[in-house]
Amino acid sequence: MPKRARLSFLNDWTSIFLAAVERGGNALPHPATLFAILSGVVILVSAVATRLGVEAVHPGTGATIQPVSLLTLEGLHRILVEMVRNFTDFAPLGTVLVSMLGIGVMEASGLIAAALRLLVLSAPKRLLTFVIVLAGVLSNTASEIGYVLLVPLGGIIFLGAGRHPIAGLAAAFAGVSGGYSANLLLGTIDPLLAGLSEEAAQIVQPGYEVNAAANYFFMVVSTFVIATAGTWVTERIVVPRLGKYTGEEQATAVDTLSAEERRGLRFAAVAMALFGAVLLWGTVPAAGFLRDPATGSLLRSPFLSLGGTWVGIAYGVGAGRFKSDTDVMNGMGKTIGTLGTYLVLVFFAAQFVAYFNWTNLGLIMAIKGAETLRASGLGGVPLMLSFVLLSSALNLLMGSASAKWAVMAPVFVPMFMLLGYTPELTQAAYRIGDSTSNVIAPMMSYFALIVAFFERYDKTSGIGTVVATMLPYTVVFLACWAVMLVIWMLLGVPVGPGAELYLQAAG
Repeated sequence: MPKRARLSFLNDWTSIFLAAVERGGNALPHPATLFAILSGVVILVSAVATRLGVEAVHPGTGATIQPVSLLTLEGLHRILVEMVRNFTDFAPLGTVLVSMLGIGVMEASGLIAAALRLLVLSAPKRLLTFVIVLAGVLSNTASEIGYVLLVPLGGIIFLGAGRHPIAGLAAAFAGVSGGYSANLLLGTIDPLLAGLSEEAAQIVQPGYEVNAAANYFFMVVSTFVIATAGTWVTERIVVPRLGKYTGEEQATAVDTLSAEERRGLRFAAVAMALFGAVLLWGTVPAAGFLRDPATGSLLRSPFLSLGGTWVGIAYGVGAGRFKSDTDVMNGMGKTIGTLGTYLVLVFFAAQFVAYFNWTNLGLIMAIKGAETLRASGLGGVPLMLSFVLLSSALNLLMGSASAKWAVMAPVFVPMFMLLGYTPELTQAAYRIGDSTSNVIAPMMSYFALIVAFFERYDKTSGIGTVVATMLPYTVVFLACWAVMLVIWMLLGVPVGPGAELYLQAAG
């Protein structure tokens, strides 16, 4: 079969498969509506479980856990009285809002865009692909900057270098979306997922805390693993498959950094060095001011987001983007203004999580699930790899990482805790699965934009073309990350500061 015919056949079948996935995903209600529905389901199930006398024995305490019905007068009163408190006390909410202030300053000042351009433009030609994938991974610290800036920039740079532009698009997209859970810096998703993990962990162990940096060590190593894997896929699979570019699009010059932008980056570098010194001063000494005086552990605070604010202001002043404090505040306000839908989602998610805790359904499901998994004889590695695959599959139907975790965490975090695995490890496994299938998930919010970028260079391309191009990244990323997770578990290395793999007192 000729090459063009094979590609056409592959695109046709890929399009059919994705159309089915897309229909299934579109049939789901909005995530906020989904949580409202699930909250109602929890109320009904709590009443049925109470009537049937369902119960479970806690493996740690020996106590008998029984469901609590919310379909009673007392349950109705609790739902109404504590509705606002559920929302305002929801663990991820405050941290995410404060973190967005720092990111808003960095975006408004132009720091993130300038830093990404400098990284890509200054890369040696032989390292161009690696740097583009790496820049994509690093762009995840901000919100949509990687999708709207770096992905098209990857195509422009590859075309200017005489290479196929779609390969550049693919490399950048692989880093931005496929490497979503790898980074050298913390982003808004980190405190959000950590807060959900903490809420779920407290079903089994009240008072358990999950830090926003819970997966930081794993993320840092993943950054270079994914950048290397993405480079290999691009050079060994994508580029040979695409062949020579014969389209009509002409190469365009990429604007170099202006003198003002370079001055801003120098200001930012100085500010970052000062912030780093303060961070070391407060954390390295046993009595550092960023440590809890009683326990010596690191304080849970949005200190790193304040660092982002400080560096962003320094860049904005140096580049002339910030003329007064009003510009800084407007930058913060603009970013917070994009969180309207998120706040609606959080309101309903908070009710769902609260009801799940009140009814004891989460704990009972976790105990029953843990007993089943323990009886299966599967060890920790197969269990975690199975969980990675489940997360990856669900990502094809539900694109939001936080929305999926809000549904999955109350079940799987307690379940794995009862088997002796920490919430931090479970969260890391979830993030692997969620990230690897992003690049082939039609439900991903920026997927349509990526299709449009592809069409710029190939008028015949569509969803099938994008998925056929990106599927090798999913397979290789999944394989590399799975191997890395296995090695990590065998070595017993913490996934983040104070985030061990195994609970000290396993049930």
